[in-house]
Amino acid sequence: MIVVTGATGNVGRPLTQALAEAGQQVTAVSRHAAAVPDGVRHVTADLAGPAGLEPALAGAKALFLLLSGDLHAAGAGPADVIGKAAAGGVRRVVLLSSLGVATRPFGTTRIAMRALEDLLRESGLDWTILRPGGFASNALWWAESVRTRQVVAAPFGDTGVPIIDPVDIADVAAACLLDDRHTGQVYELTGPEVITPRQQTEVIAAALGSPVRFHELTREEAKAGMTRTMPGELADDTLDILGSPSPAELRVSPDVHQVLGRAPRPFADWVARNVAAFR
Repeated sequence: MIVVTGATGNVGRPLTQALAEAGQQVTAVSRHAAAVPDGVRHVTADLAGPAGLEPALAGAKALFLLLSGDLHAAGAGPADVIGKAAAGGVRRVVLLSSLGVATRPFGTTRIAMRALEDLLRESGLDWTILRPGGFASNALWWAESVRTRQVVAAPFGDTGVPIIDPVDIADVAAACLLDDRHTGQVYELTGPEVITPRQQTEVIAAALGSPVRFHELTREEAKAGMTRTMPGELADDTLDILGSPSPAELRVSPDVHQVLGRAPRPFADWVARNVAAFR
């Protein structure tokens, strides 16, 4: 049995599907009831209260751990999740971390994630750590404005990073959950090329077959929008990267190709699969 947390999200959903298609027994964990592939068990649990994971972990051999906002929630104990996994007989954990742990290690959120990585390394479990950069699916922030006003509004229009398709993250996670060769590895996951918000807008317009205008936000305007869905400190961390990426954050990593034997998908592939969200 493989347990997938965050199973209804941009990474967890395709990971659950991939594991089910590979013939694995899968338990999908999410905060709310959700549809899952045939043959997959679903458990509702909130990682901010790890005791709720115990039923999901019963009989599990491996765990995909995606904490998302749970890491930053008041009273959250992400370390407890690893402890409960070990106590429940789980032998392998694949942790979704962040590239920022390596590139900007001194922010509060990065320190917390680094501590969780270190705890996993010291847990006695088999482990793999995935550190993705920016997600292609963050473009969904623009979906409503594209649908209603044919405009993408974003900061730093001509500054790009090599964003990654969440399905590539899921494919790497599946490989790491199923193959012992990835034990003890840390993989940095990026897309195949640096792409700016203005260029992303052009890709979306091409997929729609209609014009989409780019409007550049100030940093303050962007932060005001982001803090509706994330802590202010995390918004600042994200904007620091988007506005002034370091050489390490601009690097196109070979790790997706190393694990999967193919190049990561370009942004246009993600848009083609998700174009209905922008119509």
